[in-house]
Amino acid sequence: QVQLVESGGGGLVQPGGSLRLSCAASGISIRDYGMGWYRLAPGKQRELVARSPASGTTNYAQDVQGRFTISRDTAKNTVYLQMNSLKPEDTAVYYCNAEFRLTGENYWGQGTQVTVSS
Repeated sequence: QVQLVESGGGGLVQPGGSLRLSCAASGISIRDYGMGWYRLAPGKQRELVARSPASGTTNYAQDVQGRFTISRDTAKNTVYLQMNSLKPEDTAVYYCNAEFRLTGENYWGQGTQVTVSS
């Protein structure tokens, strides 16, 4: 059974602050999967925040470029999203995603709330 468990959200962060989200995977090896972070804000559609393919170049949404960094620790089978210079518009539920394009496998975590407010 594949599980993606996000953590690191849930509290209140002031604008300009930082937060690191974690996504611990079980049942798959993240080494073989494209891993991504998406977010869903109230009244908006889910959007890609950052994606780290199994091979290739990492890509970011334009409005987080230079502020957010996705990384992976294959030894811990965990993906991270380091978020700096947070803005109120970054407030959303953040979801971890694992994708294996060859077979179409696609898995989601349960989401973690990020709230940026003064």
